[in-house]
Amino acid sequence: MQNKKFRVNNWIRVPEVMVIDENGEQLGVLPTARALSMAEERGFDLVEVSPVADPPVCRIMDYGKFQYQQNRVQQKPKKIETKGVRLSFKIGEHDLLVKKKQVTKFLDQGHNVKIELRLKGREKAFRDKAKEKIKQFLDSLEVEYKMDKGIQAQGPTLSITINKNN
Repeated sequence: MQNKKFRVNNWIRVPEVMVIDENGEQLGVLPTARALSMAEERGFDLVEVSPVADPPVCRIMDYGKFQYQQNRVQQKPKKIETKGVRLSFKIGEHDLLVKKKQVTKFLDQGHNVKIELRLKGREKAFRDKAKEKIKQFLDSLEVEYKMDKGIQAQGPTLSITINKNN
């Protein structure tokens, strides 16, 4: 994003301007010198907000505050969160459908999704079947996705992180 430059106070070089006061009310077309003196009397700056209009539109405002707000709007980073969805070894068919909808919603919102399957008790002996269950779940997703890495095993938990395929 490019930072737009505005002409302020004495940098406005046109003879007449349309003036809007600090409350947003139109004061009409005034000579630039008169508009500048009005702004100074009120303790504000005269800022040219629309130079292409005929006559150019100027606003009476605190330019420092305006610039600060413009910079804040431009610098807001997009947050990409990692959402988690936990499967179980003996998950039911309806529960799988609910989990698929969750994953699809999270991916559509632009989040990363960490899919986990925790093995409990004797299930730990079936690690290969658990990996296969995760693969089947991923294959059943109707949305395009991309895997960061393969299926990771950390203790009794198998996990994989996916994100939207752009």
